[in-house]
Amino acid sequence: MGGAGPSGRHGDDRGHGAGDGEPDYRFTLANERTFLAWIRTALALVAGAVAVLHLVPLDWGGAARLTVGLALTVLAVVITAYAPLRWLQVQRLMRRGLPLPLSALPLVTTVGVALVCGAVLVGNFWG
Repeated sequence: MGGAGPSGRHGDDRGHGAGDGEPDYRFTLANERTFLAWIRTALALVAGAVAVLHLVPLDWGGAARLTVGLALTVLAVVITAYAPLRWLQVQRLMRRGLPLPLSALPLVTTVGVALVCGAVLVGNFWG
C-alpha cells in the first residue's frame, strides 16, 4: 500500500491491496466492530429471554412465557453461531479484493424480533 494520495487517504479505498494481502486496518477494525455488535445483540436477546422467563411479572401461562423465552434464546444462538462465520467470510473476501455478499442476518434478526414482539402483544392483550 502506498502513502497518502491527493485525498489524504492511505492505500486502496476498497480495503485491500493487490492480491491476497492484508486489508486496510480500518476495514479490518470495522469488520470486527460489526462482529462485536452482533454479539452484543445476542447478549441482549439472552437477557430478554431471562427477563421473560424469570423476572418480568406477566400474567401469562407457562407455555406462552416459555415460547417467548425460547424464541429469544434460539435467535441469540443463531446470531452467535453466524456472527463469527460472517466475520471470517468478510475478512477473507477483503484480503482477496472480492465484493462482499449480502448477509441474511439483519433480515433474520428483524423477522425474529418482530415475531417475538407480536407474541408479546398478543399475550398481553389476549392472554
